[in-house]
Amino acid sequence: MNKVVIIGAGGVGTVVAHKCAQHPDVFNEIVIASRTKEKCDALAAKIGAPNITTDSVDADSVEQLCELFRRHKPVLCINVALPYQDLTIMEACLQCGVNYLDTANYEPKDEAHFEYSWQWAYRERFEKAGLTAILGCGFDPGVSAIFVAYAAKHHFSEMRYLDIADCNAGNHGKAFATNFNPEINIREITQKGKYWLDGKWVETENLEVHQPLNYPNIGERESYLLYHEELESLVLNFPTIRRARFWMTFGQEYLTHLRVIQDIGMARIDPVMYNGQEIVPIQFLKAVLPDPGSLGENYTGETSIGCRISGLDKQGNESTYYIYNNCSHQDAYRETGAQAVSYTTGVPAMVGAMMFLTGKWVMPGVRNVEEFDPDPFLDKLAECGLPWHVITGGDLEFRD
Repeated sequence: MNKVVIIGAGGVGTVVAHKCAQHPDVFNEIVIASRTKEKCDALAAKIGAPNITTDSVDADSVEQLCELFRRHKPVLCINVALPYQDLTIMEACLQCGVNYLDTANYEPKDEAHFEYSWQWAYRERFEKAGLTAILGCGFDPGVSAIFVAYAAKHHFSEMRYLDIADCNAGNHGKAFATNFNPEINIREITQKGKYWLDGKWVETENLEVHQPLNYPNIGERESYLLYHEELESLVLNFPTIRRARFWMTFGQEYLTHLRVIQDIGMARIDPVMYNGQEIVPIQFLKAVLPDPGSLGENYTGETSIGCRISGLDKQGNESTYYIYNNCSHQDAYRETGAQAVSYTTGVPAMVGAMMFLTGKWVMPGVRNVEEFDPDPFLDKLAECGLPWHVITGGDLEFRD
């Protein structure tokens, strides 16, 4: 029996659970677990599938996670909890013989910094245990890296320049809201930028580098250079890449709110004293901002995420390749009750789990998604709600 445990019942967890329930032939039994069981119960009731059960767990506790795994005996854990909890969940998986999949790499609570080194350190232990750990199987990271692997397999003999471009052209009607966990979102966006160039990392000031880019079916949007985790693994797994960058769009109103939040200290991740007790400003801010899971009903517009790659094609000629997906917020909401940012993360997580459970992505150790065969994943991704498109020989717009 293919039994999976989904840890997390937020926006992404909602999509993962919905999509797993659509494929009972693969996901025979589904357990949704979160700190708050009532949240899992409400999600299970909404889906209404007979093969879903719920439970509670504190994902900061290896002991509680092991108790969860021993109760349910899953084949695979789909981790859509907080990135802070990746290592405790991986540790519990090792202790209990459970395979692992996540959508974002580990970052410590007390430092706004993320990299794969903490999780890559588990490689030998997962290999010896004969367990597969699939890292970063959302959209970016996730599909973005699989797009690169697909381009390398089918189009390029040598990839030289890579730009991952992420546009959210949606409108949720709120003065300020984040599309996923506010604490994680704001920490990510307020860090310094970084990109790969000729074998080394180049650092920029926060949102210092930006330029307008055109997105299919959307048009021109100002796009800002950020550091994003998939760059770290892609430049290792595809060493011919000379330059790798990540871009994301932001509206001016969003950036104004973000600057004020930083200026008044509400983006701080260190504790401060308030009325005789310690609070972390960014955690307080999270409590008063709109829940990302509540945005879907009134969200209009769409996302567009893709990889713009240039290099030499299989015949040795200079070539460009743009592979991307557009996703409608309203279509995502109608299907799962979640907006497109959650949908584009949750669907790939389900597809990655399906690849493992059907034997297509089984490789003991700790692996980033681009290390697996991209073809069956992308075939199933298109079938499951995220069709993708390719433009060969087009203008990638970057002049530097």
